[in-house]
Amino acid sequence: MKIAAFEILRFDELESTNTTALEYAGKGAGKKLVITAQKQTAGRGRRGRSWQSLAGNLFFSLLLEYPLKRLGTLIMASALSIAETIKEYQADADVKLKWPNDVLLNNAKVCGMLLEKGCDEYMVVGIGVNIKQSPQSEEMLYPVISLREAGITADAEDFLQKYLHRFTDNLQTDAAILRQKWLQNVKGLGQKITVKQENKEITGIFAGIDENADLLLQTNGEVQHILAGDVFYVEKNQ
Repeated sequence: MKIAAFEILRFDELESTNTTALEYAGKGAGKKLVITAQKQTAGRGRRGRSWQSLAGNLFFSLLLEYPLKRLGTLIMASALSIAETIKEYQADADVKLKWPNDVLLNNAKVCGMLLEKGCDEYMVVGIGVNIKQSPQSEEMLYPVISLREAGITADAEDFLQKYLHRFTDNLQTDAAILRQKWLQNVKGLGQKITVKQENKEITGIFAGIDENADLLLQTNGEVQHILAGDVFYVEKNQ
């Protein structure tokens, strides 16, 4: 079944596209919406971090009704579609997924995401893509890059349109096939990683993800299911 197209709502400035998307969910939007803004004054990322909204970059949030029990599919489709969109501009670009929902270009972060639960079955997927500039801050956990800095010329509006086509197609893909595509594009599979959580760090072999997109970490002969954390690549994978 073909998924209905998104309606795009464009704003010059917002506090946060996710905040606005959640407000529309509370109003019973009844549609699939894209909230995008030229500027965010209080953009936010995962685990309470701020998100710098630099001029020329792309900031948008997807609002759609999607069952929480299929959240893993939504996570995989959201990130994979960014990687595929970048490759539309440069087929041989060194693009990799970084669990849970970051996208790396030349081993530096080019895109981050924040998924939030709205009312009823509404889900919000907030996405920031470094099109023209990459934010620089001592708070950054990982190197960052923009498409332009990597020699890829793209326009934010054109990127958004290409992404929406990819995302819609991926969301309709069989979950097992989508998971396999995600695994084919992830960095560090089968290698040693460290997952940093709020109160501890766990090091082991990145064994993949389960159907819920939880990370599978092999440690001491056992496989742990990791729901949240920040991944760092060990030794030669750094």
